[in-house]
Amino acid sequence: EDEQIVAEIMGRRFFPDFIAYKAWEGFHFAGHEIRITEATDCYGAVVWPSALVLCYFLETNSKQYNLVDKNVIEIGAGTGLVSIVASLLGAFVTATDLPELLGNLQHNVLQNTKQKCKNQPCVKELSWGIDLEKNFPRSSCHFDYIMAADVVYHHPFLDELLLTFDHLCNNDTVILWAMKFRLENENRFVDRFQSLFDLEMISNFPSLNIALYKAMRKGRMKA
Repeated sequence: EDEQIVAEIMGRRFFPDFIAYKAWEGFHFAGHEIRITEATDCYGAVVWPSALVLCYFLETNSKQYNLVDKNVIEIGAGTGLVSIVASLLGAFVTATDLPELLGNLQHNVLQNTKQKCKNQPCVKELSWGIDLEKNFPRSSCHFDYIMAADVVYHHPFLDELLLTFDHLCNNDTVILWAMKFRLENENRFVDRFQSLFDLEMISNFPSLNIALYKAMRKGRMKA
């Protein structure tokens, strides 16, 4: 079953049949052809398999996780694929990443959502752990969903990432988080994450070494 679903997920990706000036990949999600411009010299400007897993989940579980008019923020949006799919499914999306990635992120989001979405997404800078209250004040930022794909890997900002999850998450916020397990760092981060949030694995793809989690603040999952 795992291999069959993984084959379907990866089958959503297609490549140009000609040499383009800029590297891009194509994807089929939410009834649309999505073209993503990439930069192969930067981790944040490449589409990783975790993003495809999350996009596939959003599309195939759109009744249970109805995104229409929901307020969604994606952290570490990278190329913007997850934000684009969430927008095409009707959400009001804020796609965030580091300042040096915003140009390519804005290009992809605009190219793939303009005049196609009920709510036009926005792109905003978010450096994990920095100026969170200034840029995303708790009093006015209420997100129904936080989405993240492949934000945990070998980088020195795991403390700041956990702080960012904590700051953006209200009592009723649902976190949808796809993660590829590579090193022991991932397991340690999951343990620390569970000190603040209840965590439930909702999909698992052993052949990709990727798990998809749902999380909420402690005590809110059953409520």
